[in-house]
Amino acid sequence: MIKTVRIQTLEEISEIIFDQTYDSDLQRNRSPFLYRGLPNKNFRLATGLQRNCGEKSEQIERSILRNFTKYASINDPALEKSVWRQLIIGQHHGLPTRLLDWTYSPLVGLHFATSGEDLSKMNENDAVLWKIDIDEMNGLLPEKYRNTLYKENAHLFTVGMLSSITDNVRSFEDSIAEYDYDMEDRAIVLLEPPSIDQRIINQYSYFSIIPKKIKDIETFFDNYTSNTVKYCIDKNLKWRIRDMLDQMNINERTVYPGLDGLTTWIKRHFYVKDCKNQH
Repeated sequence: MIKTVRIQTLEEISEIIFDQTYDSDLQRNRSPFLYRGLPNKNFRLATGLQRNCGEKSEQIERSILRNFTKYASINDPALEKSVWRQLIIGQHHGLPTRLLDWTYSPLVGLHFATSGEDLSKMNENDAVLWKIDIDEMNGLLPEKYRNTLYKENAHLFTVGMLSSITDNVRSFEDSIAEYDYDMEDRAIVLLEPPSIDQRIINQYSYFSIIPKKIKDIETFFDNYTSNTVKYCIDKNLKWRIRDMLDQMNINERTVYPGLDGLTTWIKRHFYVKDCKNQH
């Protein structure tokens, strides 16, 4: 079941940021959660493939990956050897895929919850920060996937770990079909992408690989999880959080390294409220 929590104060935001568990074996504090921020609480959890292709997602997915690999292999020859790498690299560059982005950092999640929209409309909609439990998600996986995590002493899959399970089929393109068969509509693998550039590192990025039988991601979380939380952040708090994140150096300049991120940060940092009403 999804737990919905309304956030109206900075003190409640602090509780999210410092939500960790003490590990007696390590004698350190660790968090078992991943986060995803959206600027409007009415936005549904959906992959780029679902948003772009709708009911024809399953039919079109292979064509998308085939065409992407055909033209992108000149830059990354390894794409031809791994469908999982195709998904990751494609997703990273805006290709509509079955992957859904998450971050290990609640601060980065809050960044995405308070950016990426028309600045003049920041006060019109509550934002949302989703939180999922890594251990709970792994507990839903089929046995051979859980065994792989155990053998690797890992909490998240890498491309190599996932390939060791799914690539023992007729062709690597059938790895997705094997994955869909294993997951059905009851489990989702959480994937740690390779550090292909600074953006993935700075965003502390992870992906969930949505099986084809999961048509509604939120329904899946509601039916099969107990620790999933949807934090609805009051619209009147968004600018305050935004300014706090800027002071913490969590902004477009650091989340999107390069000139595009720099100019986006400068544009927002020097935005004048109500400037569109001035003549």
